[in-house]
Amino acid sequence: MSRFLPLILSILISFQLFAANTKGQYIQPSNLSPKVRIETTMGNIIIELDRYRAKITVNNFLGYVTRGQYDKTLIHRVEEGYLIQGGGFMTNYTDVEPDEPIFNESGNGLKNKEGTIAMAKQLNDAHSATNQFFINLNDNSNLDPGSSWGYAVFGEVIEGYEILEAIAQVEVGYSEELGYTTVPKKMITIIRVVILDEE
Repeated sequence: MSRFLPLILSILISFQLFAANTKGQYIQPSNLSPKVRIETTMGNIIIELDRYRAKITVNNFLGYVTRGQYDKTLIHRVEEGYLIQGGGFMTNYTDVEPDEPIFNESGNGLKNKEGTIAMAKQLNDAHSATNQFFINLNDNSNLDPGSSWGYAVFGEVIEGYEILEAIAQVEVGYSEELGYTTVPKKMITIIRVVILDEE
């Protein structure tokens, strides 16, 4: 048994390093404004995240990104003048495997203004956000906290807003696979999400 101990320890360390590298807090840990590029079948969008105001949410999002869990997923909700939403379903309509829900940081001072990215959650469960996110296509103050919890904003689009505008114009309808009425009739895919290098 003793001769296998170094090998076992090596394997365990490798697993620990892999686990650490797939958690968002270990990705550019000193960078309060990490950037990601969302590559879609309609073009690329670059988003600057706000780790200073939304540390939990940004680290959660980056965890999904670094594991490739947003790759080959759908933009499954498009409402012109309101928002587009993705991150929840693969192109074969199966669910993206979620992590545990996170604390709702909607009280961080960031508002659901046009061009911001925020976490989706269950309507009546404040702390239920996992992997789905949306980008505001308008100033959606109804999504901000008031007498109840709002939707946590954690960054904003800095390049490629014209891609969002193009996506907003696509024809949508009911999807039998998803059971939603605002699904693009022609599939729009998030090809991959890339974490950009620190400048």
